[in-house]
Amino acid sequence: MRYAYAITGILLASGTAATLALQQPVGAQVAQNAPTTMPQVSAPGSFADLTERLAPAVVNISTTQTIEIQRRNPFSGSPFDDFFRQFGRRGDNGPITREATSLGSGFIISADGFVVTNNHVISSRSRNGRPGGDPVDTITVILSDRTEYEARVVGRDPSSDLAVLKIDGDNLPFVEFGDSDDLRVGDWVIAIGNPFGLGGTVTAGIVSALQRTIGQGGAYDRYIQTDASINQGNSGGPMFDIQGNVVGINSAIFSPTGGNVGIGFAIPASEARPIVETLMRGERVQRGYLGVSIQPMTDAIADSLGLPANRGEIVARVEPGEAAEAAGIRQGDVIVSVNNRDVTPDDTLSYIVANLPVGSRVPIVLIRDGERIRVTATMGERPTDEELLRRAQQGQEDEDTLEEPTKEEPGSDESEATMEAIGIGFQTLTPQIARQIGVPSGVRGLVVNQVDPSSDAAQQNIRRGDVILSINRTATLQPSDAVRVIREAQRAGRPSVLLLRQRGNTPPAFIGVDFLD
Repeated sequence: MRYAYAITGILLASGTAATLALQQPVGAQVAQNAPTTMPQVSAPGSFADLTERLAPAVVNISTTQTIEIQRRNPFSGSPFDDFFRQFGRRGDNGPITREATSLGSGFIISADGFVVTNNHVISSRSRNGRPGGDPVDTITVILSDRTEYEARVVGRDPSSDLAVLKIDGDNLPFVEFGDSDDLRVGDWVIAIGNPFGLGGTVTAGIVSALQRTIGQGGAYDRYIQTDASINQGNSGGPMFDIQGNVVGINSAIFSPTGGNVGIGFAIPASEARPIVETLMRGERVQRGYLGVSIQPMTDAIADSLGLPANRGEIVARVEPGEAAEAAGIRQGDVIVSVNNRDVTPDDTLSYIVANLPVGSRVPIVLIRDGERIRVTATMGERPTDEELLRRAQQGQEDEDTLEEPTKEEPGSDESEATMEAIGIGFQTLTPQIARQIGVPSGVRGLVVNQVDPSSDAAQQNIRRGDVILSINRTATLQPSDAVRVIREAQRAGRPSVLLLRQRGNTPPAFIGVDFLD
């Protein structure tokens, strides 16, 4: 009956389409769901044969790690606390060690025992439960027939969240990578893994989206999204197409509850394969590096510059001595193209640059003060994630400890003018105020002394004590500078202005602020 209904539906739809076609002029647009454009049904009747063939190459991964936890003294703060202190019994407050275990998935890619998994599956855990920097103490690979092997780490790459292990075996079942670039949204895929430690589990679904970004940033924030059920423990397991090729490595889920809600993510095979091959050779993965901190082009920033939104990224900082500085790239430049590829939200600057060879000379197109400029940069090598994090945190202080500046005398003409225009009042940044708000002594700009709570500036989290280094890329040392630049933007018909804000010792960032109505 199922097939009869389907055939009847197709026949009815075909008849309707034929009638409509007679009424449409030649070359007219037809409905996207017109029967003649619908693909042929190619879903398999069962995944059983495919699963039977692939499952032996999928493995469970069990790890152990010794961690320290702080033991709490149950008598702390009680009358017994003094008694135990008097007799030297303070051991209850000292740290103790425990053995922690975790489970994940992986798959064998060679008959002699190379295994691929996620780096976070075999990384140590810190006290807050997040993956640390070192591998765990022991790694055990368990095959579908329950044979166990002790594994050693051949190589791992935290940036892409990939790791390669090696077990000592011969004639092991293995699978090969396919070409994930051939995938289309709507294609069938199956996932095999070890969710919640249950052992070999198979789920099926479709490709829900391609090139999906999930907010991780960097070179590998491009995932295959699927509705195949993926849960904790599936990490590192393979995603197969219906030909049995590995097209992805299951790595993350979106879940408000911690369980599957039909949104899972896999690293595409086309990106994973070259990294895996590099790690198998015992080599370090190298990535291109330009040496800039960038921000996406929000609508407000784009409006303030008179540029289209969602095209290009703005340079918030240029790292001294790196490729960008040598190429002449400046803070405030909008980079719109790298190596003849447009910079967009789906093809970010970080993604393009990181996948370029170290040492290659790359053409870059940027916009500066409304003018398109072409430069050439020689790619450096991207530092480790730990080094990048250290640089980002260097010199930062806790914002909550900063004192607010003294409010400027009421009635200041310049402050009144900027308040009326964008809802921000300014005063000159003096050395005394700089010390109060915790900015470096060399910073030059205007300090915010009042913000209209109903303004867009307030919505953009501008607050008292912020320092505005420039407006529309023009340095602002006096309140009169701000008034002049703002009025120029108003005369030009711009809906917003671009502020370069510094808060304490944190790196400066661009913010687009709309004019008040």
